[in-house]
Order: sequence, then C-alpha cells, then structure tokens
Amino acid sequence: MIITVTLNAAIDRTMAVPNFRQGNRHRSVESRSVAGGKGINVARALALLGRPVIAAGLAGGPTGQRLNEELSEEAILHDLTPIADESRINVAVVDPTSGEQTEVNERGPEVSEEEVEAFVERLDYLARGASICVLAGSLPPGVDPDLYARLVRDLRQREVTVVLDSEGEPMRAGIRAGPSVVAPNVLEAEELVGHEFEGPGDLSAGLAQLLELGAGEAIVTRPEGCVAAVGEPPERGFYAVTTPSLDPVAAVGSGDALLAGYVAARYDGASPSECLAYGVACGAESTQHFGAGTVDPEAVGRILAEVEVRELEVPAEVA
Repeated sequence: MIITVTLNAAIDRTMAVPNFRQGNRHRSVESRSVAGGKGINVARALALLGRPVIAAGLAGGPTGQRLNEELSEEAILHDLTPIADESRINVAVVDPTSGEQTEVNERGPEVSEEEVEAFVERLDYLARGASICVLAGSLPPGVDPDLYARLVRDLRQREVTVVLDSEGEPMRAGIRAGPSVVAPNVLEAEELVGHEFEGPGDLSAGLAQLLELGAGEAIVTRPEGCVAAVGEPPERGFYAVTTPSLDPVAAVGSGDALLAGYVAARYDGASPSECLAYGVACGAESTQHFGAGTVDPEAVGRILAEVEVRELEVPAEVA
C-alpha cells in the first residue's frame, strides 16, 4: 500500500475565467470542485494510475465532511482523522486566453495537540501495511513545524520509504530527519539552499546541497519537467528530465501528478531514470485536465515516448 498524508486538506475549486483582470466582475465558463491538498492530489493520480493508495490526513467541519464524501465518490480509499475546526477551501482562477492562473489558499483550521496525536497513532497503524508514504503540503496554523520530522523518523523505523514535499520550516525540519526523497519546486528548493539556480551548474549544486541537508534523493520540479539526484551511491545519477510543452488546460497540481507518477513507477520497481520519466509524463498530461491530480494513463503512455532524460554533470563534492 502507498499512503499519502495531507494535514491541511481542502476543497479545491478551479474556475476558468477568460480575460481575467483583478478588480473586474467576471463569469466563469467552467468550474470544478474536488477534494484537494497536495497529498490528496497525489492519491487521486495514483488511484487513476491503478496503484493501491490510501489518503490519510485531517478533516473537520462541513468542509471536512464534504472532503470525505468527495473521496468516496471518486473511489479513493481514505482515512481522515476528524478535527473540531473546519477544513479550508482553496480557489484557483485559470485564464484560458493567457494560460495564467491565480490561486487563493486559506490558511487552514486550528488543530489541537490531542488531534495531532490521534492522527500520529492512526498513521502508525496504517504504516504497518505500507511500503511508501508521501508527506505533502503545508501544515495547519499552530501545528509544531517539527511534525514532518517526527513522522519521517517514525516511518523510517518501520522501514517505509518516505517522500517529503512541503515548504518553509516544516520542510527544513523534515529534510534534516532524513527522508528517502524530497520533491520541492524550484522556488522551494532555492529557499532551502539559500540561493537562486541560474544555470545547469547551479541546478546540480543545488541538488547536491539538498542531499547534504539530509535527503536520500532529491527531485526539483520545474514547468518543463524536473532535475533530480536519484539512486543509491555509487550508482547515484544527476538528471534533467523534460517533455515537449503542451497547451495547458490548467496547470494546477501538475507537480503533484509528477510526484504521483514517480511514486507509481518506484512502487513497481522501475529504475531511477524510468521513475523520473514516468513522473514527468504524468505531470505534463495532467495539465490537459481541469482538477488537480487528474491523469489519463493511456495519454501518459503516449507522452512518455517524447520524454527526454539527460545526465547532468555530477558536482565534484558528490563525485
């Protein structure tokens, strides 16, 4: 079983609004609401790809009830620990005329220490039957930023492969705990290492720094694909993975679909480069749908044939 963890789950509403301009009144031409948050998006994509997955996390109030109902309607196995405060609602506005998207995310509910402990106990139970666990997204306000680090350590004791995708202090604390894989986007990776990536050399050096911070492997997602340092030493490779650009319907959650594809291929025992290629194909295909984490497996197969995987120069400190 693969577990995904979403501690700040949400109902995600995506609207298509042509010629969107701030301060004006608009009418959407299309909209969709789904259960969301990064881990749930990953779970949706994994389920569509036919992998065994269960979405864990926190949910509360009428929005939390709707989260459970939406996941049941999509036939996504889930085990959301109940909380007293209400889960959040996020809104994304996609302008089909320009391809731009604007996102407004609520901060999320207040979560008590007792509710956190109830979740930790539940995750420990689920982890007994898991091979991979994806910890993804922000933490609700007031939750100890070391929570991801704690979960990484607990899951490692159960010999579960841990994939971490977050930002800010929860990500910094989590990477120091030694997750198997970290998967930030470029901006999040730059924040972690403390400098911008201005060229191929910076990308390789940045990946090496993520490994030095504590990650076993590192994937940095980009609009055109990803760069990554994957595999166990001495076979570890540094790669840049790209695919021809597609005209997006909506790019919301494409990084989550990329991560889901990578996890799906890793679950199947594929090689590191094959996992990256499949992930990039899934991320690209997801941009053709409304609703984060939606992928068409057949279309992914067609895109996969066009994915380019090339090796990056290995930094001297790693070599």
